[in-house]
Amino acid sequence: MILPIVAYGDPVLKKKAKNIDKDYPNLDALIDNMWDTMYNAYGVGLAAPQVGLPVRIFMIDPAPFAEDDDLSDSEKEELKDLRKVFINPKITEESGEEWAFSEGCLSIPDVREDVFRQPDITIEYYDENWEKHVEQYSGLAARVIQHEYDHIEGVLFTDKLSSLKKRLIKSKLGNISKGKINVDYKMRFPNAKKAR
Repeated sequence: MILPIVAYGDPVLKKKAKNIDKDYPNLDALIDNMWDTMYNAYGVGLAAPQVGLPVRIFMIDPAPFAEDDDLSDSEKEELKDLRKVFINPKITEESGEEWAFSEGCLSIPDVREDVFRQPDITIEYYDENWEKHVEQYSGLAARVIQHEYDHIEGVLFTDKLSSLKKRLIKSKLGNISKGKINVDYKMRFPNAKKAR
């Protein structure tokens, strides 16, 4: 089932999400619905707060980035096969020299800005079968994970922009929160007169 994606301005996007346990109600259905929602919106990642739930779950499938000709063959292979669910994740280490990449977000449609992030991470998490993993990622794979991880920490990519950039996009963000934007996927707008 495709769920509405919560738009910029909704308080759930600014909340630090809570861990869940194995008995979280309808977890399998939630994960299936989040995959459907992400693919319907042509996203490469989706976090539970983006569907209105302040819990520590996100998923990624950065396969579309594997088409980028600037990437090495090994990077393309990694991105192609990186469809994963992260439950109760914790980034334990970030390292390397920060680099910029133009990021966007399903909750903030039509806004893309350069965000600086460190290229290498170590993350521990549970998968959908409650098996624990500790893994390392780098480059675009790490960036997609960091972006989704920020969502469960109550951080949006726009929070990482300079004050000048924030001022330049302020009216656009206001319009998004009011639903004054055309999107081709289902959204929930916090300040809209009538939700679509």
